[in-house]
Amino acid sequence: MTRTLLEMKDITIEFPGVKALDDVSFSTETGTTHALIGANGAGKSTLMKVLSGAYGHYTGEIYLDGEKITIRSPKDAQQHGIQIVYQEVDTALIPYLTVGENIMLNEMVNDMGARQIVSWKEIHEKAAEILESMNVKVSTRKLVSELTLAEKQMVLIGRSILKDCKFLILDEPTAPLSHSETNELFRIVRNLKERNVGIIFISHRLPELFEICDDITVMRNGKFVTKEKIAETTTNRVIEHMLGQKLEDQFPKNKVMIGDTLLEVKGLHDEGVIKDISMQVKAGEVIGVAGLVGAGKTELCKTLFGATKKTAGEIILKGKPLRIKNPHQAVRQGIALVPEERRKEGILVSESVSSNLSSANLQRFAKILSFLDFKAEKDKAKEMIGSLGIKTPSESTKVQNLSGGNQQKVAIGKWLLTDAEVYIFDEPTKGVDVGAKKDIFELISGLAQRGKAVIYASCELSEIIGITDRVYVVYDGKIAKELETASTNEEELLFYSTGGK
Repeated sequence: MTRTLLEMKDITIEFPGVKALDDVSFSTETGTTHALIGANGAGKSTLMKVLSGAYGHYTGEIYLDGEKITIRSPKDAQQHGIQIVYQEVDTALIPYLTVGENIMLNEMVNDMGARQIVSWKEIHEKAAEILESMNVKVSTRKLVSELTLAEKQMVLIGRSILKDCKFLILDEPTAPLSHSETNELFRIVRNLKERNVGIIFISHRLPELFEICDDITVMRNGKFVTKEKIAETTTNRVIEHMLGQKLEDQFPKNKVMIGDTLLEVKGLHDEGVIKDISMQVKAGEVIGVAGLVGAGKTELCKTLFGATKKTAGEIILKGKPLRIKNPHQAVRQGIALVPEERRKEGILVSESVSSNLSSANLQRFAKILSFLDFKAEKDKAKEMIGSLGIKTPSESTKVQNLSGGNQQKVAIGKWLLTDAEVYIFDEPTKGVDVGAKKDIFELISGLAQRGKAVIYASCELSEIIGITDRVYVVYDGKIAKELETASTNEEELLFYSTGGK
């Protein structure tokens, strides 16, 4: 099988106030799976946006089998067989159209210029052929709004390989997936590789890269660092390349005095998923809510925060029952939530870092007649940027221009200004690199040292073991088991997470 060589040479791109890529070179070929990794802000996603035509104002050259090609738009990339599936799959799909219509969307749009009649039978037959070639069993007549995240990804991959796809870029494809869904994605990746498609795989989950990839390229601070064969390197060596230094123990070892019960939950139910959950968190304590994707962790967090309606049960803070019907009431009574979907729910992406950091506590910066004191807001933002280690050109930079890890620090930072009593973190390290993870763990440890109650919900069991004092394992919307972290391990957490008794 003849392989096609892809080369990017001396790629440089700048945005206001920052050089995102600095003379980066990258090469791969069809029939292989190539990992592209780096700390948040390293430039890996930016490089792939250049390759996929999202950013056209770069300098440098791109070659296919030694022939120079021009890519300045997504259409250019697609004509050369280069496709990308972004992490935010919902933005690329139309929820009220069927699976078949979404897969064939580009073909339908192109055909409308030549003819005005669409053969729906033909649309669904072609879409079904694509899904069958991937061994994906989803009806083409099903609405996209009814699909799981994993199924939506399969639809996007199906759309990508509809035409002659030489290279498929997958940006953090496993971040929202369960273990079984990840295995299904890997099966698709291996199938595409056998069909001589080149896969470029961006992920912060290093173990899965060593499972699925052949080669690995590491970037740091907008520059190329190294390219190696997966079989010839190690996880620790890759981390050292990413950070430019050895990574010490990720989890803080600070000793914290555990105080009296701060938050107590009794018999909590929501409108659909949460069933009779009771738990408590003491001052200075970090408790874990462990479980697989779909277990009810996010629903529990949202119900505690008033974002989902509570149908029964009590939420008690410092011995006082709380009336929480919406997030505004939760914030006023001392509860903060850093949500899983930070770009949709945790930050205002088109606003500045400064505006985001002050957004949860605007009254602090209000002057007479409720006018904002912009100088005070700006000064506090600078202070928070320094203390949290947020990498940004300035406090005026739009949050959408920051890396995922720095966006997450902004999402956390805005709540630090409110001085809440209870901090709820829902999958806080999703899509975040190892360096930024350590910073987030330090922030959480700091909250515990200040006597705050912390709830840490995650399906990353190693993090639950590393950061928490106690663990509530959630399965099917209920608490399956309560465990002391020091007396358990990942195997036991997984046992109860999968319904073991």
